[in-house]
Amino acid sequence: MIEFALLVAAITLLVGLAATVGLRLLPTVRLQLTGLALLAVVLPLLVVLFSGWVMFHMGDDVKILAVAAAAASAAVAAGLVLGDSISRNIDRLRVASANVAAGDLAARAPDTGPRELAELGRSFNEMAASLESLFDARRELVAAASHDLRTPVASIAAMLEAIDDGLAEPEEYLGPLRDQVRRLGTLVDDLFELARIDAGALAFEIRSVALAPIVESCLGGFEAEARARHVQLEQRGDVAEAQARCAPDQVERVLLNLLTNALRHTPSDGTVAVVLSASEGHVQISVEDDGEGISDEAARRMFDRFWRGDSARNGSGSGLGLAIARGLVEAQGGRIWAEARSSGGARVSFTLPR
Repeated sequence: MIEFALLVAAITLLVGLAATVGLRLLPTVRLQLTGLALLAVVLPLLVVLFSGWVMFHMGDDVKILAVAAAAASAAVAAGLVLGDSISRNIDRLRVASANVAAGDLAARAPDTGPRELAELGRSFNEMAASLESLFDARRELVAAASHDLRTPVASIAAMLEAIDDGLAEPEEYLGPLRDQVRRLGTLVDDLFELARIDAGALAFEIRSVALAPIVESCLGGFEAEARARHVQLEQRGDVAEAQARCAPDQVERVLLNLLTNALRHTPSDGTVAVVLSASEGHVQISVEDDGEGISDEAARRMFDRFWRGDSARNGSGSGLGLAIARGLVEAQGGRIWAEARSSGGARVSFTLPR
């Protein structure tokens, strides 16, 4: 009878372990723990019922103790195995988070296992990737800003050294020195503006305004240059319906930046057009040109800071013009993007809340 009891106990233990393997295949931690609770209740209950049947037929109390002990052991083993599996997944996530905290931004957590832990791993990996991208962008920004600051500083130093050595008269370098100082001032102002945008420290007076007068004023400011270049300026679209909630001076600043770029890249006898369109929720302002067009990479990156590509179609000489434009538009609740026109040239558009 002892052999029979040991056999029943072994079978019970194997059933418990097999059920544990099945529990690990369940998709969520909640289901796994629910299944473990059911296993801890159902398996001993079945074994006790079976033991009672054995006792009724064979009258041996030792069998009841052996089988009950096997059932309890199976439940304990199932809990230990399942808990170890969950614990290993959590430990891997903990190690990855510790590596990121220590500065290893390339560390990633496993995104396998129960659904909750897999989703947590994916969310952690997205956060780590965003941090890595942010730090890469910061390094690029510092490097580009240092380069752009170094050039005018070196020029100023060289001119002052020439004056100091008596190789040139001060009057000869007054104009160039003013130009370099102006260039430095513009770059510092742009960097300060970007810092305010990043900090969310921009203060706008948002009000409902008609956009047509702003567009007409901006186009009027480019008439002389367009005439000299033999470029035609146009205003199209739903002029009467184009009313938006915005800061007019900041919209004018963005539009002037886009028109400067468009005019620079439009050949003689070409056209630069500002197109207004209104929908239920927003107003769209598009600046179209007949220039050389725009590549997919440029359309994707031209609003990045200090990015220069496609004949420097990114705005001001510092490479910050369109980055500031994006910040100003987004601060007013809109978005800005660029795309190639099917008929040739480029289109840069931004939206504002209606």
